[in-house]
Amino acid sequence: MHSIRLLQFTDSHLSGEAAARYRGVLAHEALARTVAQALRHFGRPDAFVLTGDLAHEDAGGYRWIREIFGAAGAPVLCIAGNHDLPEAMSSELGAPPFQIGGQLQMGRWLILLLDSRVPGEDGGRLGGAQLERLDAALQAHADKHVLLCLHHHPIAMHSRWLDTVGLEDAADFNAVIGRHDNVRGVLWGHVHQALDTFSGGVRFMSTPSTCVQFLPESAEFAMDQRPPGYRSLELMPDGSIATEVGWLAEDAARSVA
Repeated sequence: MHSIRLLQFTDSHLSGEAAARYRGVLAHEALARTVAQALRHFGRPDAFVLTGDLAHEDAGGYRWIREIFGAAGAPVLCIAGNHDLPEAMSSELGAPPFQIGGQLQMGRWLILLLDSRVPGEDGGRLGGAQLERLDAALQAHADKHVLLCLHHHPIAMHSRWLDTVGLEDAADFNAVIGRHDNVRGVLWGHVHQALDTFSGGVRFMSTPSTCVQFLPESAEFAMDQRPPGYRSLELMPDGSIATEVGWLAEDAARSVA
């Protein structure tokens, strides 16, 4: 049985205009170049995972997602972030190869897409009903290795300002996954920085933005100077995860600044 290969891109903050900038960076160009580099280095994945803030409060941004990923030849799993517009997102990305929320079974793995967006708030919450569905899904698929994907961070980033806009019911979420022994990894965006750590036998991973990065472990909001990034993952048949963060090459990064 072979591994499942994924490419994750997150927090592209696209606008309808191709020349629009997000915090000084050409958001569309940065995403396009980051995806192109990832495909050159990693090859075509079994699926793409886009973990929120695909657009920055602009419905026109989703057409660039269609343009870049629509003919990529693999499922494109999407989650809404706090800056996304769910109705526009559903309208533009509501048909294959795109999938918003739900789940995808691939080999011995189950990928579950969770919705942590709360309208009008920067922080996130899953809510009791969704946590109950998660609990039931983990029970129903006890024979599968599970990767959980969401937008907001479910563990502390040790950044005072950023941890005020994380997952509000993180303790409840972690209690649910702690009751099951089939959760292998948790993957998110939102934080514009990389983290890779283990807790309770589960691998917790955040991924840099395809646009700009936030300074890790900062007390107040601060920007990092790292270039656009992405994450590649290989989900192994034995339940282990091989993963690496990639950064846009220096010459390409200069072209989008």
